[in-house]
Amino acid sequence: MKILVINSGSSSIKFKLFDMSDESVICKGLIEQIGANNSRAIITNELSGFKAERDLPITNHGFGIDIMNYLLFESGSLKSLGDIDAVGHRVVQGADVFNASVLINHDVLSKIESLVPLAPLHNLANLAGMRETMRVSPSTPNVAVFDTVFHQSMPKAAYMYALPLEYYNKHKLRRYGAHGTSHEFVAKEAAKLLGVDFASLNAVSLHLGSGSSVCAIKGGKCVDTSMGVTPLEGLMMGTRSGDIDPAIIPFLLKNTDLTGGEIDNILNKKSGLFAICGTNDMREIKARMYGGDEMAKLAYDMFIHRVKKYIGAYLALVEDAKCIIFTAGIGENDFRVRQSVCAGLEKLGICIDDALNESPSHLVREISTKDSPIKIIVAPTDEELAIAQETKKVVESLS
Repeated sequence: MKILVINSGSSSIKFKLFDMSDESVICKGLIEQIGANNSRAIITNELSGFKAERDLPITNHGFGIDIMNYLLFESGSLKSLGDIDAVGHRVVQGADVFNASVLINHDVLSKIESLVPLAPLHNLANLAGMRETMRVSPSTPNVAVFDTVFHQSMPKAAYMYALPLEYYNKHKLRRYGAHGTSHEFVAKEAAKLLGVDFASLNAVSLHLGSGSSVCAIKGGKCVDTSMGVTPLEGLMMGTRSGDIDPAIIPFLLKNTDLTGGEIDNILNKKSGLFAICGTNDMREIKARMYGGDEMAKLAYDMFIHRVKKYIGAYLALVEDAKCIIFTAGIGENDFRVRQSVCAGLEKLGICIDDALNESPSHLVREISTKDSPIKIIVAPTDEELAIAQETKKVVESLS
């Protein structure tokens, strides 16, 4: 079975084609800067080594899907769209409407569209990818895999906001979380490494990248997560503010010329690491910090401080934690961030082995000391593989 996975972001489309007989990657690619003048399309055929990069204006996600299909043919990854047995789509916001992955039909599309107000940038992009894929190959099954499903196990005390109930009842304002596919995938990888049943795993998962979130896992289920109605809440991120005093928003509306839309744009695209030191690239931040840049050091210290704060809170929630899991771009690749996060947490039972931590590897691995009560695990995430696995499960359940 060949499954194409499409992960549509607000201005990008990441895609991978899998041979599910052995879960190997046939090809992978990226369409980026959609809607901008510097759009670019990239593909790599993992079997032949073919690589291609195209710079061309890509005005919208529908056209991006068409460019993706062209690259699939050009790279020799496909001879025809009929070679694809199913397409899996990442959907950021499924709210409490979806508690499992589903085959996409007109009713599902309508429900996803009704959730656009909860994730306008992401769900609109997800929908555009689905509609164009279904248009060009209407007989191919398409499956929606939701970032929010893993977080549906949160108790009401965790997902409710202390707001008048009318806003929950009428507008569905509650915590939904994001990165659920990633958190579940790496938690299962950690359980395998530790040799324990996933259904008994207690852990704190740290998805640290340009978007960052924390997940408290108890008995293999999410009991709390840092992102909220949208991916804006929680940790300080590349360009997102994370947690702030909500009174800041009416203050800015009253005391500046900013509109609500402009404030939303600032909180999502001009805050976080970028706001403090002018870049959201952790590699550049560290280089500048070591060179004596005080604002870069402040941005780094703020990021670490907030991750530590969530670890402490979530260890209290899961009790008897077996492990701390680092994943995503920063979590997987930046040993100094991992070292800084774990420093001073020895009394909580988190003891990092510096040599293991600094040893480069792309494998799931343990980087804690042998006597560390709570194991520290680095688990590379593979959201696309998780989506392919879910897509296969849904399609096979129909036959």
